Amino acid sequence: MEFQFSERAQKIEEGIFSILDHKKSELMAAGRKVYNFSVGTPDFQPQPHIMKAMSEAALDPENYKYAITDREELLAAMRNFYQNRFGVELARDEIMSLYGSQEGMAHIAIALCDPGDVVLVPNPGYPVFSLGPELVGAQIETYPLYAENQFLPDFSDIPEETARKARFMIVSYPANPVCSVADGTFYEKLIAFARKYEIIVLHDNAYSDIIYGGREGQSFLSYPGAREVGIEFYSLSKSYNMTGLRISFAVGNREIIREFRKVRSQIDYGTSLLVQKSAVAALTGPQEAVREQCREYEKRNQALCGGLRSIGWNVPDSQGTMFVWAPLPDGYKNSEAFTLELMEKTGMIVTPGSAFGDLGEGYVRMALVLPVPVIEEAVEKIKESGILAAGEKR
Repeated sequence: MEFQFSERAQKIEEGIFSILDHKKSELMAAGRKVYNFSVGTPDFQPQPHIMKAMSEAALDPENYKYAITDREELLAAMRNFYQNRFGVELARDEIMSLYGSQEGMAHIAIALCDPGDVVLVPNPGYPVFSLGPELVGAQIETYPLYAENQFLPDFSDIPEETARKARFMIVSYPANPVCSVADGTFYEKLIAFARKYEIIVLHDNAYSDIIYGGREGQSFLSYPGAREVGIEFYSLSKSYNMTGLRISFAVGNREIIREFRKVRSQIDYGTSLLVQKSAVAALTGPQEAVREQCREYEKRNQALCGGLRSIGWNVPDSQGTMFVWAPLPDGYKNSEAFTLELMEKTGMIVTPGSAFGDLGEGYVRMALVLPVPVIEEAVEKIKESGILAAGEKR
C-alpha cells in the first residue's frame, strides 16, 4: 500500500539532533570517546526536595487521575514565585501550565492566527518558533539578528507593511541559540513597537535563571505595558533540571491565556498531578541551588570560550543561556560540514548554526552540559586534531 502524507508533514525535515545522534552512535560503536555538546539537556540533578515531592505524590493513587485543571496550590505557588522573583503580580486567570514551553510554542498559534496570517520570528531562532505557526498555515516572516547589534532586533529592519500585517511576534531573551541578553531599553522599544502595530508579543523566558556577569535575569512582564500586548513563557526545565517532567507556564494577558486554555482543553487533560506537586516544590522551595547552578554554568562558559580562544578559535563568552554561540574557525564557511569534520577528528559534537535559520550559517552552537575538566579535555582534543590549522589553509 502506498501511503500519502500531508504537504505540511513533507516540509518537516529530520531534526539535526537525530542526524547527530546517529553519527554519535557510529563513533561510539567504533570505540571513540564522544564529547556531546549538542543537546541542551542539563547534567545537573533536581534538588532532593523536588524528587521527594514527586516520590510522595506517586504513592497516592488519586494523583494518577486526570488533572483537568491547574490546582490552586500550583497557581498560588506560581503567583508567589513571580512576585518574589520578578516583582510581577499575577492574577489567577493570568497563569496556565504547559507541557513545557516547546509544546506551548507549538500550539499557541492555533489560538492566535488563521492560515495566511503573518507571524514574526527571529533568524537565527529556535526551530519550534517557526514550526508551530507553519503547522496552522501561517506565513512566517523572519526578523534578522546580527552580531553587530548584539543579536537584538533592529525594529527598522521589519518593513512597515509586514509589521501592519503581523498577528504575533516571538521574542526570546536570554536567547537560544545566539546567547545574547536584552536590557530594559530593548523591552521598552519592543512594547512600543507592539502597541503601534497591534502585534501580540510572545516572550520565551526559559533562561532567565542562567545569565552571566553578575546580571539578574528579568521578566518581560515587569515592564510597563507588557501585559497589555503579550504573554511570557517561563520554564522549570533548565532552572530546576526537570526537563523530562515537561512543565512550564504561560503567564500574562488574561485574554490570550483564556483563548489558549480553551484550545489546550481539547488537546490534553491537564498537567499530571504528580508533575504539579513537583513544580510546587520547585517554586516554593529553597532557590540557592538555582543560583549556584548558574555560577557553575558560568565557569563552564569561561572554560570553553576561554579555552578555545587560547588555541586560536575566537569564540566570545556567552552572555546567558546554557549555550555558547561560536563563529566558525577561520577558513570554514559551512557549519554542517564543519560539524561533521569536528566530530570525526575530535569526537566533539556541536550543532550547526544553519539548523536555526540561514543567518545561523557561519556559527555552531555548543551546550554547556559537561563539567569543566571534561571541557578542558575536549579543548585539548581540538588543539591536537589540527582542525583549526586545517581551516586556515583552505
